[in-house]
Amino acid sequence: MEKENKTEHQYTVAFYNVENLFDFEDNGLTHDNDFLPNSAKRWTKKRYKRKLHKLADVISKIGFNDIQKPPTLIGIAEAENKKVLKDLIDVDDLKGYNYDIVHYDSKDERGIDVGLIYNKDEFELINSKPFTIYLEKENGTQDFTRDILLVSGKLNGELIHCIVNHWPSRRDGLEVSSLNRIVASQVAINIIETIKADEVNPKIIVMGDFNDNPNNESVKMLAEKGQLFNPMKTLVSYSRGTQNHNFKWNVFDQILFTTNFFETDNLSLKFEEAGIYDEKFLTQYYGKFKGQPFRTYVGKKYKGGFSDHFPVYMHLSKMN
Repeated sequence: MEKENKTEHQYTVAFYNVENLFDFEDNGLTHDNDFLPNSAKRWTKKRYKRKLHKLADVISKIGFNDIQKPPTLIGIAEAENKKVLKDLIDVDDLKGYNYDIVHYDSKDERGIDVGLIYNKDEFELINSKPFTIYLEKENGTQDFTRDILLVSGKLNGELIHCIVNHWPSRRDGLEVSSLNRIVASQVAINIIETIKADEVNPKIIVMGDFNDNPNNESVKMLAEKGQLFNPMKTLVSYSRGTQNHNFKWNVFDQILFTTNFFETDNLSLKFEEAGIYDEKFLTQYYGKFKGQPFRTYVGKKYKGGFSDHFPVYMHLSKMN
């Protein structure tokens, strides 16, 4: 009997902290006053549109050299609302790819959220749900941060679950803030355990800006308790990362996944490789910050760049 011809299908899954993707209209419920036309930053319609075009250009290129198409799934951090994500996928560089979005408004004080962009031709959305991270300030009142987003759907007929994160920042100092990221880690672990209670051997991808490196307690805890593999562990170095603070590289942006993506059965989705998308055009070309992410603002000074983070990605393949 003749063997049927099988084709290898390849997909890119990416994550990108897009650094303050705000529209230029005032939202009276959040602290978005820095990003208005009359603010010190002079965030105008022209600057907003320019940022959208720059981000769309980046997203369209992630993984393109490897598999000749843009990512199927892109987790996003620091989007102000549903509108900015809709505007992003409507830019020419992305418009032709039948993208849609998943987004929920969180109660984050700055009004920034996570979201997921997905290609409807390749990913069939089944359901989605936001999960709140409950934090308390010293006075006992709730400290609002970004929700964690769970999106479940079928990629090439196979059910996968994507958990998109943007954990609390280090702004209040590493020691104090690390406890908040432990809480966030536990929420993500609880989501994984809920999925596993409903499903035998589920395929789960956990992505995000964790504001911690792979060797920090919060991320180690997520990997161990969630039984996840973290390919970003090997990418930590003195000379490369996803974000740079005080001339020190960090790998805060990571994609982890369940080990069943290593299964040798070619008929299921399989992990191929992971990386940081840090092409030269995304970096500062000159000066003391040469090689670092080319950002939109430095303080209140407009630079017109992309983001203060590089995107991360992984490739999956499947034979059918």
